[in-house]
Amino acid sequence: MVLGVAAALLLLFLGLQAWWVSTAAPGLAHGARVVEIPPQMGLLAMARRLGEARVIRSPLGFTLLSVVRGSARALKAGEYEFPQGATTLDVLSLLEGGRVLQHTVLLREGATLDDLARLLEAERLAAARDVLRAAHDRVFLRRLEIDADSVEGYLFPDTYQVVKGMAAEELLARMVARMREQITPQLREQARARELGVHQLLTLASIIEKEAVERNEMPLISAVFWNRLKRDMPLQADPTVQYALGKNVRALSREDLQVDSPFNTYRRVGLPPGPIASPGRAALEAAVNPARVDYLYFVSVDDRRHHFSSSLADHNTAVARYRLAKSR
Repeated sequence: MVLGVAAALLLLFLGLQAWWVSTAAPGLAHGARVVEIPPQMGLLAMARRLGEARVIRSPLGFTLLSVVRGSARALKAGEYEFPQGATTLDVLSLLEGGRVLQHTVLLREGATLDDLARLLEAERLAAARDVLRAAHDRVFLRRLEIDADSVEGYLFPDTYQVVKGMAAEELLARMVARMREQITPQLREQARARELGVHQLLTLASIIEKEAVERNEMPLISAVFWNRLKRDMPLQADPTVQYALGKNVRALSREDLQVDSPFNTYRRVGLPPGPIASPGRAALEAAVNPARVDYLYFVSVDDRRHHFSSSLADHNTAVARYRLAKSR
């Protein structure tokens, strides 16, 4: 009699566990739920966390299922998104396969290292200080064969899939690799023909990227800078001064233009010591394929277009005209 009752209770218990394992938990009844599993978390602690998050009905059932499947020591840490209606078996399968949540990160053309660091921190994917530390780390730079103070300008603007907890070095290395894919042998040869190394190519392209809004103006802006370089004229590119100051203001003051920095192309002739942002493919192409024009100056017409001039007199006239138009 006692054995019969015990057997019945055992069957009831197992039946309940089987039902709990094969049905969705309340937390997933109406939508997906994100749960983070820290590294080194044991099976029992993991089961408790999943239970508290209400993505499984029975921590015990989850534990038993993992043991039976032989995956108790193989569950992966990370951030997981468990879909609506997922059963305990589905939850376990995600953890066994390490199918962590992918976050989309868009590095835009003209973005700086500071922009990227702030973006990753805002998305809670990495601390800004960790990103900047890795970006300037000498050992990391040597491993990437980058002879510069940081990876500024060596990161290709694109869309990347990032998982929470990914090391900053891993993400930066991926972005550098993507940039190297863009610098084809043909592009290298075109740069070499203009006596530019990769670093100088990225530097010039980054300035073009920051100055241009419309892509069809990039070859014209490139031509202005090349014509100035040939004449030993300072580039006088506002974005380089903004980079030196660490601020992105629309209008620079006379005091700003006098800042003592190797990046101040109003006071220094030639290219600055390094890139000021991440150039896109169009800017890279424009840097080695300037338009065949004799322009030496340009001024903004509106938020997207520029007026180009070949003489200082024409430029001053254009500046006065467009400033008057903007003041109305």
